[in-house]
This record gives sequence, C-alpha cells and structure tokens, in this order.
Amino acid sequence: MSTTPVHGTWEPRPAARWEDGFLSGNGHHGALVFGDPDDERVVVTHHTLVRPDGGGDEQRLPPRLADELPALQDRLLSGDLTAAEDFTDGRPLRWVRSFHPAFQVRLRRPDDDRDDRGDDRARYRRTVDFATGVTETTRAGRTGRVFVSRADDVIVQHVTDPGPTLGITLDHRLPGAPTALGVGHGAVRTPEGALLSLRARYPDSGLAYTGATLAVVTGGTTTPAPSGVRVEGARSVLLLTRVRRHTGEADVVAEGRALRGLLGEGPDPYDDLLARHLPHHRTAYERVTLDLAADPAERTLPGSALLGRPHSAALLERLFAAGRYHLLSACGLFPPRLTGLWTGAWDTAWSGAFTNDANLNLQTASAAAAALPEVTEALAALIHRQLPDWRDNARAVFGTRGVVAPAHSDGESGHSYHFSREYPLHLWTAGADWLLKPLVDHDETYGGRDPRTAAALAEVALFYEDFLTRTDDEGRLVVVPSYSPENRPANAGWGAVDAAMDLSAARHALLTAAAYHPEHADRWRALADRIPQHRVNADGALAEWARPELTDSYDHRHLSHLYGVWPLDEITPYDTPDLAAAAHRALELRGPENDSAHGHLHHALVAARLRDADRVASALGRVLDGDFFHDSLMSAHYPHRDVYNADAAHTLPAVLIEALVQSTPGRLVLLPAPPPAYPRGSLRGVRTRFGAALDLTWAPDGATAVLRPTRTVRIELRTSDGAERLDLVAHEDRVLTLKAR
Repeated sequence: MSTTPVHGTWEPRPAARWEDGFLSGNGHHGALVFGDPDDERVVVTHHTLVRPDGGGDEQRLPPRLADELPALQDRLLSGDLTAAEDFTDGRPLRWVRSFHPAFQVRLRRPDDDRDDRGDDRARYRRTVDFATGVTETTRAGRTGRVFVSRADDVIVQHVTDPGPTLGITLDHRLPGAPTALGVGHGAVRTPEGALLSLRARYPDSGLAYTGATLAVVTGGTTTPAPSGVRVEGARSVLLLTRVRRHTGEADVVAEGRALRGLLGEGPDPYDDLLARHLPHHRTAYERVTLDLAADPAERTLPGSALLGRPHSAALLERLFAAGRYHLLSACGLFPPRLTGLWTGAWDTAWSGAFTNDANLNLQTASAAAAALPEVTEALAALIHRQLPDWRDNARAVFGTRGVVAPAHSDGESGHSYHFSREYPLHLWTAGADWLLKPLVDHDETYGGRDPRTAAALAEVALFYEDFLTRTDDEGRLVVVPSYSPENRPANAGWGAVDAAMDLSAARHALLTAAAYHPEHADRWRALADRIPQHRVNADGALAEWARPELTDSYDHRHLSHLYGVWPLDEITPYDTPDLAAAAHRALELRGPENDSAHGHLHHALVAARLRDADRVASALGRVLDGDFFHDSLMSAHYPHRDVYNADAAHTLPAVLIEALVQSTPGRLVLLPAPPPAYPRGSLRGVRTRFGAALDLTWAPDGATAVLRPTRTVRIELRTSDGAERLDLVAHEDRVLTLKAR
C-alpha cells in the first residue's frame, strides 16, 4: 500500500468560472485565483466584508418579547399548537448583512503579446499545493504564484517572465456589485515600482473598504494608468495586497509603508515571505493524513477527471486533503462562513452567514480529531466577541440571565434578529451548547480547561436556571417554547414544546457547566435530572418532540432531533442501546428533502456514531455521485454544483474520521463504520479526547493502531470484538492489534 497521500490538485485548463478558481487563505484574507492566462484574476476577500443593509440598528436587535412569554407558555401548554406563530414583534424577516468580495486584481497582457499557439496552450497547468497554500499557474515559461500569508496577513502574488507588457488593475466590477458603490482608484510610482489603491464606499453608509497593492517590479518600468499601472520589460513582478474595512478615510500611504516593511533585506522577497508563512500553514496542514490505497495512476489525475470517478479512492483521498486545507485556510479571525472565506460575486446565497443551527457546526466538526486547533480558536474568537449580544438575546426574548446564541450571524452582530413565522429562530435555545461543544472537545483533547469556555458555560447554565421553570400537569419540567431547526411537527406550528434537540442541549449544557464549576455542580445536575427523557414514537423511532401529541415530520434535511447521538455522546450503542436503536430507526425514516449537502453528511455523521457503515457509505455516495464539487474542490449546496457553499468540502473529513475513529474522555472506538468500498488504508495523526494521538492502519486481514498518549488515563476500547479496558501511560506508545472483522 502506498503511503504517499495527495497534498494538492491540478487542472490542465484555465478556470473560466470563479467557482472553479483555486483558493488560498489565512483566516483573514482570502484569494480566489481564476481566469485566462492572458487575463489572470485574483478575487480578494476578507472576513470583515459584510454589506450594510441600510436598516436601522433597532431592526438588528432581538425582539423584546419577555413580558409576553408567560402567556405564550400558557397557550402552548394548554394545547394551542399554533400559539408561537404570532410570537414576534411584527417586523418583517431581515437577513443578516451579506458577505461580499472586495475586488479582483487583474493581470492583463495586450493583444499583441498574447501567444495563442496550440503547443503553448497544451503546456498550460494550474495547481494548488495544500501543504503550502500556494496556487501556481504555468504556461510557456511564465509562472504566476499566489498565497495568503499566515505570518504577515497579506496576499502575495509573484509573476516571473510577465512578458513585454503587463497591465495591473484593481477592479471592483464583480457580479452583483452595487451600481451605487462609490469607487475611487489611485496609482503612484514608488522606488519598488508602484502603489495601487481602490477605495469603495457603500451607498447610504459611512462605511467603506480600501485595498492597497504594492507592486515590486524587477528589471522593468512602471507607468500609472487608469485604475492601475502598466509594467514593461520586467523580469518579475511581486504584488502584496491587503484590504481594510473602515469608517472615514484610510491612510493608503501608511498601508504602503506597512507593505514595504514586509519585503525584508533578502535578495528574493517572495522566498522570504513564503518562508515566514510555511511554518504556520504547513505544520497545521500536515498533522493528519489519510491514505486509502488508491490507484497511483488515478492519484496523478486532475481534480476534474477524478470528480468524474465518484467511486475512486483517489477522489476521496483528495477531497479529504482539500477539505482540511480549505477549512484551515478559512479560519482565523472567524471560523468558516457558508462559503468559507471566498466568493466571487456579491449575491452570496443566504448572506454567506455564519449559520449556527447546522452549517457552521458541521463545517467545524473535525477540529479536535483532525488536529486543527486553529479552527477551534477561530470559533472561540467569534463566540467570545459576541457574548454581550447573546446576553441581550436572553434578556429581550426570554427575560433571563445568561446567554442565547442566534441562529444566524454576519460576524459583526450576535443578536437574534433573523426570524419569521416559518423560521422562528429567535425561539431556538440550543445554539449556545452546540457552538461551545467544540471548545469543550478541545479542552478534553489537549488537557486543561480554558477559563473563557468555563465562563461561557456558566452563562448557558444560568439561562437554563431561569428558563426551565414550567411544568406540565404531571409536574414534569417542560422546555417551552421549543424549536427543532428547521422543522415543525406535522400537526402543529413552528414553535412547539420539548423538541428533542432542546432536551439534549439543556441536559448537556448543565452537566458540562457542572463539570467546569464544582461549586455549582449539585444545583445544575439536579436541574438536568428534571429535564424530560426522549420519547420513542409509534414507529419505533426517537421522536423529534417528546410530547406525545406532536407528530413527526420525517422528510427534512436537518437531523436536529439526533443531536444526542452526534455531536453529543448522550445516546450510544454501548450505554443506551434501546435509545440508539430508536435513533437508528429515526435515521432510517429521515428523507433527504431537497438534497442539501449538509443534510447528507449530517446523516453520515449520525450513522457513523450508530455503527452503520452501509448508511455512511450511502450518504457519502449521494454527495460523491451528486456532482457537488467544483474543479476547485470547493463544494456546492445542491447537486449539479448549484450554489457555492463550503458545507460538503469542510464536513467530509469529519465524516471519514468518525467512520474510522471515535473517542470520548473515557472511550476509544476503532473502525466503528468503515465504508466497505475502502477495505484498506491508514489514518495518521488524529487526536482523541483522552489526550492521545493515534495512527490507524487497516486491511482485510486486520488492523493496527498506535496510541501516543500525553497523559495517563484508563479508557474503554471498543472494537468489533467487544470491549476491554486499557491503561495508558503518558508518553509511552501503545500498539493495538485488531483481528479481521
């Protein structure tokens, strides 16, 4: 079996569509590289670029409904199944502010310098190296490279042999750009070459963003031109680009000095910039690798050719590698948006938001196991910045202490203001627990307890203390109102009572907070013990609502009711086999609704926890067979590459890891649901929640796992042969040999 994983992808043709452009990013800036060899384009993005919507601040605050909450609770508990449908302040649905691109850096050659000879076209090749983050385009001796530095927070472009004449412009004219966008350009000569700038002021707003590009020209001359510069006779051109969102006026001269300061004293500033970047990016990317013993010849194919072979092991290897690369590249200032860190158009679907009721949670699912603490740190940064807004949500809607997370965020606001009758997202209370779960996993994986996580968990517990006060006629605690994203009972309105997700989240949040805060543990555990248990319905399935009068709606893309299976460990085949069987029945009954990629991969994650390898393979197959991936190996939301969206790309590594390795602080499960089509392979470098790195190799005749614990711990090992206890000693490797299944 070959042990050389795929660490990049390539194409023999230019990317005519921005969706097929190769990607680079550092979690702040993003670069999307596409275009014709004689009109190369790099779309510049930044996580802070969200479009002002012209609405007043009052419309972006949570609705003040707390005084009306007791009456709503009374109506719902009395059997009024549609009571929550008018529980709003009457405002229309307002989407969060939309993520958008800044501009494109265009490198154009005049017509008389364009070489259209067939042999030159045949030698065209574009690549992206996942281990370095460098995209490269080559043709007839000309090479263009782009990466986004994690060390210097700058987009770096380097062109060798640019030709007799090269035009460089900063061009804001991307699809959907507002016609009223106030745009100004600047270009001045500098000792290095030139400094280009583009300032864009949003209509009806005091906000603007400014991009600056320093052009370092070797062996040639520069002449200012409209919207840019013309470079003649150069041996190479180095471009350094940043974009800033701001109020007032940006100091372009100061930005130019800052960019100039990145050049250093070495003879080759590109190499120096790359050398500073690599330790940050390469180290993170190379921590985990997957090898599925793919055909060596298939591994050499371009990505577009592999996508035409959906059952190829080489395709799954490459998508795993690309998914980790794109996820790492999207995370820094924020975690990934619906589109990661990239978009080539202003009309970004669903505002390119952070969507917290499945999408963001799925995209970041692999953070702990796939050894990407950078992803968890980005998620933590978003959470901690928004906690004051989460407190406002709790007070305004529910009249409580503590925090409630919104279902959607643009990154600037954590207020819950995106809701409607059909999607009463302001009633959803489980979001804080789901968003904090990866932070808890991180603490378990690496040891220690982050005091910021502990403080946030305490606030979630305080919310539940104040919110969970109502009981039914038999004295049982009731979660009311309750919402199961983004579904409703077949016989009731959108807001209901005792949604399974809310039950699991409240119980988990209280018990987790108790573990972090022993001084409050008795009180919070006692409250958790009073939360209703899950219900099994007449179909033998775990019900989406624990109230017997509420009927399940099975055909839906979300699997919110199986939150206790994944990502929690509340329902497992080992500890709660009857509930696990009911959860499995619920999974069998769940329809794909509109074939959203996130629904299929969410299905696969739950199936993996329930040890159903065939169902994992089927869900994966729906995505691989459904033409969800662009040539860039970024994904789409719907089949046939409809709607650019990062859910599938970023979630797929988590599915494969969960199918091969699962862990809790006290348990390791090996090969719980390996897809049958891949009978041999290796997964190296994954982390466990009991503090050990793990390498796993499997084949038809058995498997071997090497554990490298960082702390001494006793765990339970689960395999197809059953269970046994393992005592692990810190810094002493442990080799496990498994028999053939």
